[in-house]
Amino acid sequence: MKLNFPLLALALWSAAPVLADAPEILDVAIEKQGMDWQVSVTIRHPDSGWDHYADGWEVTDAAGKRLGYRELMHPHVDEQPFTRSLRNVMVPDGMREIYVRAHCSDGSWTAEPVAVAVPF
Repeated sequence: MKLNFPLLALALWSAAPVLADAPEILDVAIEKQGMDWQVSVTIRHPDSGWDHYADGWEVTDAAGKRLGYRELMHPHVDEQPFTRSLRNVMVPDGMREIYVRAHCSDGSWTAEPVAVAVPF
């Protein structure tokens, strides 16, 4: 039996899992609003539709405790990059840094959270 190596290579390549790009955080702004904070995050992600899109982002402290979560309710195929805000984030007094990471509908998070200085 003779093997067709180009065809075999194509078959193996097409059977490999597809690695999707993780959401990329381009910018984070934090603004004091009364006793709370508003966090605005700009994300770029190659949303392809309901099957694959950036579906949320979170704000945490240094230990990973969630301070807030913004769910993104739909794909942003034609709006890249995009910015969404989250109000009423409770940042404890004296905290000098928060961390933001984005989530993809495939279940993955950005590899490293983005550290953001809290203005005082």
